[in-house]
Amino acid sequence: MTKTGFVLANLFHKKTRTWLTLLSVTMAFLLFGLLQSVNVLFNAGAEIVGATRLVTQARVSFTQSLPMRMLPELDALPGVARVMHQQWFGGVWQDNEQVFTFAVDPQRLHDVYPEWVMPEEHWQAFRDTRASMIAGRIVADKYGWKVGEKIPLKSNIFPLQDGTKNWAFDLVGIFDGKDAQWQGQTGSVYINFDYFNEANQFGKDLAGIFVLKLENPDMAQQIAQTIDSRYENSSNETKTQTEKDFNIGFVKQLGDIGLIVRWILFAVFFTLLLVVGNTMAQSVRERIPQFAVLKTLGFSDRSVLTLVLAETTAMCSIGGVIGLSLATLLGLAVQKSAGAMLPLSVDAGVWITGMIAIVVLSIAVGLLPALRAQRLNIVDALAGR
Repeated sequence: MTKTGFVLANLFHKKTRTWLTLLSVTMAFLLFGLLQSVNVLFNAGAEIVGATRLVTQARVSFTQSLPMRMLPELDALPGVARVMHQQWFGGVWQDNEQVFTFAVDPQRLHDVYPEWVMPEEHWQAFRDTRASMIAGRIVADKYGWKVGEKIPLKSNIFPLQDGTKNWAFDLVGIFDGKDAQWQGQTGSVYINFDYFNEANQFGKDLAGIFVLKLENPDMAQQIAQTIDSRYENSSNETKTQTEKDFNIGFVKQLGDIGLIVRWILFAVFFTLLLVVGNTMAQSVRERIPQFAVLKTLGFSDRSVLTLVLAETTAMCSIGGVIGLSLATLLGLAVQKSAGAMLPLSVDAGVWITGMIAIVVLSIAVGLLPALRAQRLNIVDALAGR
């Protein structure tokens, strides 16, 4: 029997226990792969060079609105093909169901986001109908909305002129994405900005963000610097970034994602350390006579230590690689579904970190049982002392 076969045979001498431990390791590294990719995503900025769209927001926070008088100024910048403005509406459907609702100019939305596809007559109705609204395929299917219906939406921010927050909109179209990636992002609703601006009680002629579609992606960094320099030291200082960075910043408002992920990973691996460590310690205790026989046959103390560490490494490696592989597949599925909103990817960096974690875990859980096996006294071990 080869040394590898001997290690595997010893590893599976208690099959049920080993399989359960392997399952624990696999699930731990599945979580590790997904959470580490989230951690990388929320701590890495998007490369601004080559961006096709930029987002300009107030420097302090996107919750602070910017004046609409900036729209023609941004439109006139060299290299900017078209600018779209939008305002967060804070939509609520029925019993406190939050709906991602934005007030936009219909034509500018159509020009800046050609990824949204809808019959041209629906775009025309969106432009021409005063209280118009279009909904993404996902949200329309979720609530059973149909074109031609009057959709009541509350706003948790903006009241109407009469002081109530009970708005109603004419659903004139349902948009979809141009491909599978964009189809997975059709969970938002757009309302006609002109009606919203006229009917709301406060906050008129304001935009939450401006989205700039560029003529040349290579000019992205230059245009971003130009915008932020132009409004520097003014009452409306700006921060211009890529769509990816803006989306990440939006999600970060929920809390410190990186800190949450780190604490979850700590809890997962601390638990895993206890589970695998207990398994290896118990395995060594059960096989003390076996190790004594190995030493009697001429195996050195170092060889016995190496064999125990090899068992631990094999267990952590098998479970870790399976877990990281599953995380890669799930990451691809999430990325395909969420698209640019959540470009989750278990990439090479995550795999390298995972391999380092496997090595560290193997040593941490296997070293003490291996040292115990190394220090065994043959006579005492065979006598059961």
